[in-house]
Amino acid sequence: MMTPASNASRRLALVWLRRDLRLHDHAALHHALRSGARVALLFVFDTDILHPLLRAGAHADRRVAFIHAALSDIDARLRALGGALHVLHGDAAECVPGLAARLGAEAVYVNRDYEPRALRRDAEVDARLAALRIALHAYDDHVVVAPQLLRGGRAYAVYTPYRKAWLAHVHANPALLRPWDCSALAVRLAAGSEGPQPPSLAELGFDAQALPPAELGCGSGGARALLDAFVPRLAGYAQARDFPGRRGTSYLSVHLRFGTISVRDAVNVAWARRGDAGADAWLGELVWREFYAQILFHHPGVVERAFKPAYDAIVWDDAPALLEAWREGRTGYPLVDAGMRQLTATGYMHNRLRMVTASFLCKDLGVDWRLGEAHFALQLNDFDLASNNGGWQWAASSGCDAQPWFRIFNPVTQSRRFDPDGRFIRRYVPELAALPDAALHAPWLADPAVLQRAGVRLGADYPAPVVDHARARARTLQRYAVVRDAAAEQPEGLSDGPLRACSD
Repeated sequence: MMTPASNASRRLALVWLRRDLRLHDHAALHHALRSGARVALLFVFDTDILHPLLRAGAHADRRVAFIHAALSDIDARLRALGGALHVLHGDAAECVPGLAARLGAEAVYVNRDYEPRALRRDAEVDARLAALRIALHAYDDHVVVAPQLLRGGRAYAVYTPYRKAWLAHVHANPALLRPWDCSALAVRLAAGSEGPQPPSLAELGFDAQALPPAELGCGSGGARALLDAFVPRLAGYAQARDFPGRRGTSYLSVHLRFGTISVRDAVNVAWARRGDAGADAWLGELVWREFYAQILFHHPGVVERAFKPAYDAIVWDDAPALLEAWREGRTGYPLVDAGMRQLTATGYMHNRLRMVTASFLCKDLGVDWRLGEAHFALQLNDFDLASNNGGWQWAASSGCDAQPWFRIFNPVTQSRRFDPDGRFIRRYVPELAALPDAALHAPWLADPAVLQRAGVRLGADYPAPVVDHARARARTLQRYAVVRDAAAEQPEGLSDGPLRACSD
């Protein structure tokens, strides 16, 4: 007769990793370990996600390379413990139930993903597992406060009241910030060191040379190093975060996106220092991330439409040449071009520049925000659907908690204010490097002699502005007249919170 202990040793729980690529402070892994079963871990390179990238020509996608490196690190750690990471390439809705059945798993454990496509995928996986009499257990891990927990399960449409409710909820429930204990992995890990190595990037169809910038790090070790390096700078974060030429931000957004660091790790750093301006500002950024997550969860239609329906009546220009100039950093506005070139070269863009470049596309070039959102989705290392959509709708004034439609960023003013010495512009627009600071932000206004001494020929070495900002602003005010009616504005009012696009 089998004893209870030996029976437990034969049970198996499968942990399906998605955007939580770590082995510590991991809700699903913690609960799988607590079940008393042996634990195996799985990641699926989902063809439903990868094939559109390959069709778009993104064979050197830095995010796939980032994920691959993080998985290699996890696999090495598991092999050192006598196990291995199962890495499959295919349709996740088929791969997960198939592996669970082959391993004889009694349950699959996951951390919830709140994006519409992920919710549909998980519902399909749940149904297939149920047909196999295998349970699916899901937990909230990607955010501190789950989207359905506040306001009786209804969405907040404005950041400031959401932030107040979020802070009050966390203060009343300190366990939300407690790390999940995964130390039992060392004794509960299912044997599997004889398993195959994860597929190479080349086998997945991607360029093996693609990697995010080295300074962003890879895997949990890289995330921890960035957080440790950021803590001494945190006190100055509120002032430094807006200057792209300074090392003022955390650079953790890609790690938060893929879960190589837990959101609790980040929030705890700020939470312990509440009352300090820098810590409060960074905590506010992390709350913005959760604000946008709950908007997407409750209003999945924002993926294709404006949060405020009246803004779908705006008629955008069909201007492919202007869109291409913006994508390639050839607009003639140095700060805009520097930001776009940084994105192309590194897959990273400073948060202030996300706002500047997005505003420029919508309100200077008159191009639909959805086209800019799609470009960022292909390029950003830290692409997160909720934050990207929220940031773009903020820039276009069409979203929740939007800036007023008549607020239009002046790219020259932004340049002079946030890159006053031109350090950032000179790095990414080197053809202007010899210009003095006074001429760098608007070279078309410079004295011809100054341009000549710097070796700059407008229209040849660097483009003349593709639009005149003052005229473009007037056109935008006319374009947005369709939503001038106050009834189109969000009834809860505008936020007085930070005007940010993402957490960084």
